[in-house]
Amino acid sequence: MTSFFASPAMRSLRARFVRLYGEAGAGACLERLAMLVGRYGVGAARQVRAEKWSQRDALLIAYGDMIRKPGEAPLATLTRFLDSRLAGVFSAVHILPFFPSSSDGGFAVQHYRQVSPELGGWAHIRDLARRFDLMVDLVLNHVSSQSGWFADFQMGIAPAREYFIEVPPDADLSAVVRPRTTPLLTPVQTRAGVKHVWTTFSADQVDLNFARPDVLFEMLDLLLFYASMGARLIRLDAVAFLWKEIGTSCLHRPQTHELVRLFREFLKIASPDTLLLTETNVPQAENLAYFGRGDEAHLVYQFPLPPLVLDAFCGGSAAPLTRWAQALKLPPAGCTYLNFTASHDGIGLRPAEGLLDTAAMERLQARVLRNGGRVSYRRNPDGSQSPYEWNITWRDALRGPASEPAALHLARLLGSQTLPLALQGIPAVYFHALAARPNDHAAFRETGQARWLNRGSWMEADLFGKLEDAGSLTSQLFRELCRRLRLRRRLPAFHPLAAQRVLDLDPRCFAVVRSGPNGNKSLLALHNVSARPLRLATDRLPPPWNSGRAFKNALAPDRPLPARAWHLAPYEAAWVVGADACPPAEPGPAY
Repeated sequence: MTSFFASPAMRSLRARFVRLYGEAGAGACLERLAMLVGRYGVGAARQVRAEKWSQRDALLIAYGDMIRKPGEAPLATLTRFLDSRLAGVFSAVHILPFFPSSSDGGFAVQHYRQVSPELGGWAHIRDLARRFDLMVDLVLNHVSSQSGWFADFQMGIAPAREYFIEVPPDADLSAVVRPRTTPLLTPVQTRAGVKHVWTTFSADQVDLNFARPDVLFEMLDLLLFYASMGARLIRLDAVAFLWKEIGTSCLHRPQTHELVRLFREFLKIASPDTLLLTETNVPQAENLAYFGRGDEAHLVYQFPLPPLVLDAFCGGSAAPLTRWAQALKLPPAGCTYLNFTASHDGIGLRPAEGLLDTAAMERLQARVLRNGGRVSYRRNPDGSQSPYEWNITWRDALRGPASEPAALHLARLLGSQTLPLALQGIPAVYFHALAARPNDHAAFRETGQARWLNRGSWMEADLFGKLEDAGSLTSQLFRELCRRLRLRRRLPAFHPLAAQRVLDLDPRCFAVVRSGPNGNKSLLALHNVSARPLRLATDRLPPPWNSGRAFKNALAPDRPLPARAWHLAPYEAAWVVGADACPPAEPGPAY
């Protein structure tokens, strides 16, 4: 045991405990951590993969009840759909919080170690994990006001009586950065009288106090528990808000980064095949800081992508997107990006700060409102409010005027979902964006929460009906996007580690070259983001694309690419490869 504590990994962890809890508390924390390692037998049961990720990886984001069938557990219905319709399309599935919850679509967790009976049970989760790499949310910033922990706090029962943050109601909290306009403090009745507790997101979501080691060890235990239940990826929800210090912004505190590094080092010992994803809907530099020096998150969301892609395909110019992508830094070794457009939350606006000007943001917001969306606001330190996110489905955000041909809307949707597939990293697709679901106004009216415009569920019979109707927008988008995802798996240039170079060819074109160590496997991805045909003269392209050699568009291999100029239809994408490197056509599943 002495040699175990003297190992470099444990010495590093001890240093982290010192920085978090001081010299006096570090020794006890280290002993407690040593007892936790191996509790669930995760490390011994799972073989570490030689390669973390490849071009064969893509993630589907879904709620556990996104598809329903009367008389069947929704998780079973979803698993059957994934098996029958999406095998060979996605390697991983993110099931959004499936725990008993009191609000916010699962993000006000009541019981961290239970599956909501309305969805199914742990057997369903483990069954899903046998088929796909499973991502599970660790909702670690806050817990439901109806949870057992908070009930113990109200009754003064240890250890949970110290799990939450009590603040005098007259404390100066003006420096705190808020993602919501609701009050930061919520009065609650306790055995000792009324106390005011910290509630960053809502009165029903009470923030946890990570200044207490007991809270940290609850989360370390949950990390291993979820891994033992089959989770390969853990999403650290709202991680940027973890550490509170009155007088500061309480955002991205040094202790927060120290906690993420501690999580990663702990997993390296106890469950080395488990990967961490941080959820930080903030400006670009702040978001990327969660890579650390390659010692924090394994994956970070590309949060600027949704507003930038929306701007490109709605405004017909890729210029802001191109400037951002050209300046993007290579992730540290052992890390990569998660590229997405739509999500269950909405389209975050803070990541667009400094990337889109005021006029562009106002144009897009007017479009969102015109197409039935809503705007969620955040409170600024000076008491004013600013737009925080747009709540709308991706289908409706990309919708044009009523007079627009349906084919143009489909092309715009497909183009916008294809573009992130070409970027360095792993693509992630929200189920409703894949199935072209419109705004769910009924769910919005029922809950009163704008996010529910994009959080509703399908009845299985209704979804199957849409998919089997070859003329429906759902069927056309679903089939073609799945075909492209299957094709992407067969193109080595899309490996997350393959080099990326963004070109500035035309304001209407987003162009990126992807290439691995072997130059003959390079790929040029072109995207016309406008409603007009685009002509690209090949003599303006870099080598080898200007060489006069024979090339093919892997997305449409039967259409020849002329030697002098290539043409892209409105919103069309092309994955240009050497003629000898183009994969043969592969039929999709029959529906």
